[in-house]
Amino acid sequence: MIRPSRPPSFTLQSGGRKLYQQAAATIAAAIQRGDYRPGQRIPSERELAEEHKVSRPTIREALIALEVTGLVRSRHGSGIYVVDNPPADTSPTGLDIGAFELTEARRLFEGETAALAALSITDDELARLETLIGDMERENQQNVVGEHADREFHLVLARATANSAIVGVVESLWDARYSSPLCAHMLERARRAGVQPRTEEHLVILAALRERDPAAARSAMRDHLARVIDGLLEATETDTIERARAEVEVKRSELARRVAV
Repeated sequence: MIRPSRPPSFTLQSGGRKLYQQAAATIAAAIQRGDYRPGQRIPSERELAEEHKVSRPTIREALIALEVTGLVRSRHGSGIYVVDNPPADTSPTGLDIGAFELTEARRLFEGETAALAALSITDDELARLETLIGDMERENQQNVVGEHADREFHLVLARATANSAIVGVVESLWDARYSSPLCAHMLERARRAGVQPRTEEHLVILAALRERDPAAARSAMRDHLARVIDGLLEATETDTIERARAEVEVKRSELARRVAV
């Protein structure tokens, strides 16, 4: 029996507003009131998560949304700071869905999709999935942008359920990765930090499907997408650190050049 999924933990608040949007709007309002002045460091993610009673991924999405809108920026790996001249229009609502929110929805929905597919997947579909994992490895080696093989892997698995509604939902979730400005921005940051499709985790999913084991397929898919969320968290955090390291290297090179004169 396929178990019902719980609602996502950081999707909507009352009135239909996404949690990250509510947190971003509250932080933006605090900046506009002068609670955080231009150039001032805002509280840490942990402090903001406790204050707003949401998860750290939600706060991370809110801060990235505010960075995209030009209200805050990362500085020297030490945190998030208000820009010197905050723009007048700082509404994050037009940015739509974020990568954490989207991946959590995928984890819940595609876990059940994998469980159902395990009951009806064909040998030809299994062979196709194996080929796509090889394609993922080649795309990773060539640093191909777009995750074409990864997307097709998940769509082939969805088609294996023989349920067109499921295929449509999985396809729409993947399409949202590129149609949402916030999600696309976060994924681009992750890609720059070296995040790529995880072929070894797809092999675990494939093994469970070969065994026609719904519980194992569900678990493998949910574990895979949980690790995707972890990777996004790490990438969006280390992006600031790597930027600071790059700035230090530039300054070190400049100092060495001046000393050599």
